[in-house]
Amino acid sequence: MADTEYYDLLEISPTASPDEVKRAFRKQAMKYHPDRNPGDKDAEQKFKQINEAYEVLKDEQKRAAYDHYGKAGVNGMGGMGAGGFDFGGGFADVFNDIFSEFMGGGRGRGGRAPYEQRGSDLRYNLNITLEKAFSGTEEEISYPTTENCETCHGHGTKNGEKPGECPTCHGSGKVRRQQGGFLFFETVCPTCGGSGFAVTDPCPECKGAGQKKINKTIKVKIKPGIESNMRIRVPGAGMAGVHGGENGDLYVGVIVEPHKLYERNGADLFTAVPVSVCCAILGGKVEIPGIDGQKVTVDVPAGTQNDTLIKVKGEGMRLYDTEKRGDLYVNVKVIIPTKLSKKQKEIMEQFRAESKDESSQPEIKGFFDKVADLFK
Repeated sequence: MADTEYYDLLEISPTASPDEVKRAFRKQAMKYHPDRNPGDKDAEQKFKQINEAYEVLKDEQKRAAYDHYGKAGVNGMGGMGAGGFDFGGGFADVFNDIFSEFMGGGRGRGGRAPYEQRGSDLRYNLNITLEKAFSGTEEEISYPTTENCETCHGHGTKNGEKPGECPTCHGSGKVRRQQGGFLFFETVCPTCGGSGFAVTDPCPECKGAGQKKINKTIKVKIKPGIESNMRIRVPGAGMAGVHGGENGDLYVGVIVEPHKLYERNGADLFTAVPVSVCCAILGGKVEIPGIDGQKVTVDVPAGTQNDTLIKVKGEGMRLYDTEKRGDLYVNVKVIIPTKLSKKQKEIMEQFRAESKDESSQPEIKGFFDKVADLFK
């Protein structure tokens, strides 16, 4: 009976094609690799047997000898390393693919970075006043970025054409080195940065970079009602794309500065307004500057108490990108005079005399009722 141990190890039939042998080896090697089975001696032994089987079955002459004479037919044949198999040729390629999967690369051989690459996005913080946030505005901003070199059209070459293949990685964008038997390490090519292309005759204008640094100035439109921490996307205003790739975007982060008179809560505005004792007692009107630049008249009802909140409908901020507006809330601060003239004192004494029973007022009566309960 023919020896089928090597086929059994790879779980294939003796009639399997070379591609089937290779796929089967990759599958079994992934399964029993020492990195996936740390400390497992059985897995380590199985891994060595799988490598031995693949070393024989991947070679046409060795496989033919094995099919006819079994292991005895391949013993002593050239190219066998320590332990009955070597780590050169096709095995290195297959095992490197396996290592790439371990490292999460997923691109396999020839999976270099694309030549054309999108430029990076940029962020710019823009401070505006509350008035500009209300009405909307168009602001001019300047920021550092890059643009493609006009001389070489972004290729970095003297003739302005696409550069040739990188001589270090031969166009793969990666370099590999073997360490400690069957361990392979793969890194981005230091010459081309992973693109697979290298400039040998650089453009004299950009020195082969394909781009140059600039200070760009653009106008940014701010819609009415914008709030702090909102972002405005300006397509294509970011860093220039590499080798003809599309530009990145610019994100403008808006910061609305604090206001001297108003505090904002969404579309509503809040402010505190001082009023005289007379206005609070008798009622009256107070005019304040509105956020839209127009005067706002606040009606103070007679008998208004300190810290009363008066709502002025439709005098707040605009809702974002609409004509609708929130409300204005005015916190009334009643100001008690600290210095009175002789005449004012006489009037206040007359007022007190006329106020025969101030304790009958609801607020005062309620307070002293609570105090009386505490003494019981």
